[in-house]
Amino acid sequence: MTGLGSRLFYKVGKLCEQIPVFLNTFLVFSITGEVSYLVLVEAPLEAEQQKTTWSSWWKALHLLGQYFMLGNICWNAFLFLKVSPSIKGVFLGGNGLGQGWRYCYTCETHTPPRCSHCYDCKVCVLRRDHHCVFFGQCVGYRNYRYFLCCLLFMWLGLLYAMVMNAEVFIVILKEGVTLHSILLLLIPWIMLVSGQVSAWAFTFAFIADTCVVGFLLVSAFFFFHLFLLFRGQTTREWYSSRRPYNLGLVNNLRHMLGLRWYICWLSPLIPSPLVGDGINFQVTGSLEPCQ
Repeated sequence: MTGLGSRLFYKVGKLCEQIPVFLNTFLVFSITGEVSYLVLVEAPLEAEQQKTTWSSWWKALHLLGQYFMLGNICWNAFLFLKVSPSIKGVFLGGNGLGQGWRYCYTCETHTPPRCSHCYDCKVCVLRRDHHCVFFGQCVGYRNYRYFLCCLLFMWLGLLYAMVMNAEVFIVILKEGVTLHSILLLLIPWIMLVSGQVSAWAFTFAFIADTCVVGFLLVSAFFFFHLFLLFRGQTTREWYSSRRPYNLGLVNNLRHMLGLRWYICWLSPLIPSPLVGDGINFQVTGSLEPCQ
């Protein structure tokens, strides 16, 4: 009975770990569908323009840009999850272990500098940055590019969606800043349950709110990681105030994003071979934490 309970608890735990992934996927496609509707049906064009050739081109350009961003988000996320950042299958060597090498008692192996054990993934990760709860996987040496590019296109997509939803806010507030309009923007769920608004109005208000909140959160994550990228740091090294691997802006970009760092962000299909092996790193400062 105890074994059955343990297995059930383990399966429930694994299912709960996937909830953020499913929620993110649902929100991304919900926002995409809502913005597509705004472009195709509620396009912010004058009545005279909506029947012209320019209207068709305007909508086509919007949809092309929108689905280009969606494709990049999905493909980068897929590659981020597919590419393992762990030490599995990597020959670490055992001779000449230098400064920064440690012994992981969980994995029972020596690990190189910038590598650490993740107790969620249950494995050591090369140049580990952090464990991303939204994807359920660690960000490390081999998948950092896809993580950062996914953040980039999520930021661009939410910025675009927020601009397109500006008309939703205008419609809600067209009669002035009333208690009803404020509650609809702040707590649309309560307004729907209480019967104060229709499901249609709730959907637009909820997605518009999600765009604003999502944009603020993704902006914080994205610009924080840009800050770390420019400094040649991982999140773990930022916590300890260490910058021993800062090689300058261009070399930091090359080591994090690969040899084609200047163009690889356009698409995950553009090959950009990584510099180094994720085991040996050029040190430019002290490996000891700053006091």
